[in-house]
Amino acid sequence: MAMRKETLFLSLILGLLVLGSLPAPSRQEGDFDKWVALEQANAGKDVGGGKKDPKLTSAEASTVSNGIDPTNNFGGKNGYYKTISESIANIPDDSTKRYVLDLKPGTVFREKVFLKKSKPFVTFKSDPSNPAIIVWNDTATTLGKDGKPLGTVGSATVTVESDYFMAYGVIFKNDAPLPKPGAKKGQAPALRVMGTKAAFYNCTIIGGQVALYDQKGLHYFKDCVIKGTIDFIFGFARSLYEACSIVSINKDIVPKPAEPQASKTTVAAAGAESGFSFKNCTIKGEGQKIYLGRVLEGSRAVYSYTEMGMEVVPIILDRGNINYPKSGTYYGNFKCAGPGLDAVKKDKLALDLTDAQVKPFLGTNFISGESWILPPPKKDK
Repeated sequence: MAMRKETLFLSLILGLLVLGSLPAPSRQEGDFDKWVALEQANAGKDVGGGKKDPKLTSAEASTVSNGIDPTNNFGGKNGYYKTISESIANIPDDSTKRYVLDLKPGTVFREKVFLKKSKPFVTFKSDPSNPAIIVWNDTATTLGKDGKPLGTVGSATVTVESDYFMAYGVIFKNDAPLPKPGAKKGQAPALRVMGTKAAFYNCTIIGGQVALYDQKGLHYFKDCVIKGTIDFIFGFARSLYEACSIVSINKDIVPKPAEPQASKTTVAAAGAESGFSFKNCTIKGEGQKIYLGRVLEGSRAVYSYTEMGMEVVPIILDRGNINYPKSGTYYGNFKCAGPGLDAVKKDKLALDLTDAQVKPFLGTNFISGESWILPPPKKDK
């Protein structure tokens, strides 16, 4: 029962994109406005107090580097490993040091990677101009060792449950075949992030449904590319996406829209810790239209200075049904542009924010980043 409740609660996100749209048709209007007002009232109140997290400061003072190269024969000696998983297994539990895993540029690591809670302060580092690729092909229907389906939680190529994670110049990929339209349990995550205070720079995340499972915590994505089919940014984290390219790769026929139906399930609204802010991003598609979000309570996002391609259309995905919303605000807009925005504004799905209203969403203070966000690792010469 608890798992089902969480699954329902997590369906927040971009509906072929995942835009974190707000209310179900039965909700009272004004909830999104209240959220924006709350964020405005709390503007300037940084959970970290503007001071660097002492645990993070201590860890950065003691850094250990591990080289990951499938062709080496050191067997872990002097910090050289063949696989990422082998290197992680040799990191002491509850370590207070930063472990930097240098992934050999251009290398394809076909392995499933899991960072458990007891492995904090880990960095995956490669070269953005020749990135290492971590790839696997599980889906939600893949059977685990216990003979049961892995589900969305267990099917990610890379899972990060630990805190203070960082990735630079890495491709996270799930190359399972894309499901046919209408197929059930087709989730194929490339990356699942549950730990808090995680930062991603110049990374690419490619999968199918739920390509990026932005599950929980404070997260920062900068200069990243995120590609997927449906709900491909999915979760209830509090995340800032800055200068990211968000691309729908869905090329199949999309079902015809249906009239809104009252939801039979009441889902608790998300707390103040969840929400997505997209700043200076681009949103486009390589195939079919991109539908703006799910009509689920607690789902919310703000878009600022973002370019919306012509593939974006003013339709909301509600539990598998494509709906034309009749009223209500579904997300915030501030100085966005593009042909996709024109149709959305015409149907009044977006709340046009003022300078004062958008201010809490534009900086790293949205995720209390002043206390924990570090610059990306320096590129090796």
